[in-house]
Amino acid sequence: MGPADVEAVWRIESARIVAALTRFTGDFGLAEDAAQEAVAEALVSWPQAAPASPVGWLMATARRRAIDTIRRRAALRDRYALLATEDEVAAVSADDADPDRIDDVLKLMFISCHPVLSPEARVALTLRVVGGLSSEEIARAFLVSVPTVQARITRGKKTIAAAGVPFELPPAAERKQRLGGVLSVLYVIFSEGSTATSGDRLVRPDVAYEAIRLARTLAALQPAEPEVHGLLALFELTAARFPARTAPDGAPILLEDQDRRRWDFSAIRRGLAALAQASPRGLGPYGLQAAIAAVHASAPSVAETDWDRIVLLYEALGRVAPSPVVELNRAVAVAMASGPAAGLAIVDELVVTDRLPGSHLVPTVRGELLTRLGRRPEARAELELAARLCTNERERSVLLGKAAALG
Repeated sequence: MGPADVEAVWRIESARIVAALTRFTGDFGLAEDAAQEAVAEALVSWPQAAPASPVGWLMATARRRAIDTIRRRAALRDRYALLATEDEVAAVSADDADPDRIDDVLKLMFISCHPVLSPEARVALTLRVVGGLSSEEIARAFLVSVPTVQARITRGKKTIAAAGVPFELPPAAERKQRLGGVLSVLYVIFSEGSTATSGDRLVRPDVAYEAIRLARTLAALQPAEPEVHGLLALFELTAARFPARTAPDGAPILLEDQDRRRWDFSAIRRGLAALAQASPRGLGPYGLQAAIAAVHASAPSVAETDWDRIVLLYEALGRVAPSPVVELNRAVAVAMASGPAAGLAIVDELVVTDRLPGSHLVPTVRGELLTRLGRRPEARAELELAARLCTNERERSVLLGKAAALG
């Protein structure tokens, strides 16, 4: 077994391994460190002698590492004595459906997304301990340095330890509120994969698909939560368009120019199924965004899209989760349904109130609408402004191309 095999086992089983270790040691940071040490040992040992049960090997090795660490901590000798008398941890198999172990993964998600952590630490810890990504992979995904990622993870673990965060599910009264934090972290991860904030790639599918995998896990753990299914539906329906969003050279392809035959119809079916699970109890913010994505997914073209329905959905979204980005998207839908002048009025209100300062999105939309109205000099100025503000090289090239085409 080579490094790829170690990576595959770790990516699939890391959450349950760390969760089980956290339950046994009572120390989230120690559990994650011990698991990482076990992986490092596997990279050396497995090529010479493949274990019969790779997951069980990782679990037992990590547990021994944790016990060694506890032994070295003079203040925790009693805990070590207790752990040292326990039987070896049984192997965790991929098809193990023990409810306690399933709850362990859910607890791990809530710890990684705990409110005491900064947003950056929540994302890094979630990808590291729940997603099984290395510091290098997280750094590449978010275009930051490896030391920066490692510092976020280290600070996050120290914060959790200092705050005395228990390895348990939040009380029922808090769970729904805390679940929102978990969903928002997954949303941030997927958004970065769907449209990278910077760099030379428009889409980072590896990041987006990791968010989808985590959302599927969460949906299996929390099947009664409609917004979990709503978020998963949004991810699936958005990712369905990935194959048609970029040209072979990586250049962005706008929605109106996409070959819809290249969309992933299996992902669309999965997204619609998840949306159906979210719908009976009323759609929340993620479910409404998924419903908008579903309208796009079912339309044969931009011109034949039900823009009136999209406007209504954005109005509903603006009531339950108001934000300037929602309002900007509503402006685009209104422009498609009722003409560019109607949409421009909404965008101009955002400009007057300065609700998205420093964002390239407002001048991008304003430039598009001014172009449709034939106000070419103004449109070019807006698109050039948007290009200056945009930090993604692929998006910037599209904006500059549009500006140049206006003369």
